[in-house]
This record gives sequence, structure tokens and C-alpha cells, in this order.
Amino acid sequence: MAKKLNEIIKKLPQERQNKIEARSQELIAEYMTLQDLRKARKLTQERMAESLKIRQDSVSRLEKRSDLLLSTLRSYVNAMGGELKLIAEFPDRPTVVLTGIAELNDEESNNSEKEAIFK
Repeated sequence: MAKKLNEIIKKLPQERQNKIEARSQELIAEYMTLQDLRKARKLTQERMAESLKIRQDSVSRLEKRSDLLLSTLRSYVNAMGGELKLIAEFPDRPTVVLTGIAELNDEESNNSEKEAIFK
């Protein structure tokens, strides 16, 4: 008869259970979708739409996309109160944080980009 993982974990010492739980939460946090992240921040699509100055259905489409412009992703993360950082990892050198990625400050550029993304 197969044993359930929960049953096995319950038999471990409490300290080990705590380590397993902590690592589980780390792994879950590393692989969140935009929707998961928004929900973890207790934000609705309507609230995100207000912050991004777009419609709610556009937020829904954005969360389902697998290919986003960095500026769109940055705006989404900023609307949740976060900061987007781009990191490059190589097997033969330390991790590099990429900087100098152009910010879109021009309102006209932002609006035309949103129109293109959310159509």
C-alpha cells in the first residue's frame, strides 16, 4: 500500500518538518505566475487595472501571456509595489544584474505600447 507524502512528513522531527515547509514555500515563490503573484499580494484585477490605467479584461489577458515586453512586466510589478530586476546567470561567472534598461517615461510611448499589447 502506497504511503502519502503528508503521512511520511508528519513522522519526521518537527525541525525537519519546518525545514521542508520553508523550502517548499521558497520553491513556490520562485515559480509564481503573474496571477499567482497578484493574488499573493491580495490584489484584484480591477485594482491592477486602476493602477495600470487599463481595463480589467486587459489585465486578464496580460496575466495569460507568455511573452511580455520588459516595460509591461516592469509596470505590472511596480503596480503591485515591487521592483523588477533582470538577472543573467552564466555557468562560468557570477550572476550579473543587468542595469540601464531604458525606462519608458514618455506618456505617449506608454499609451501606444499599451494599445499594441492589449489588442
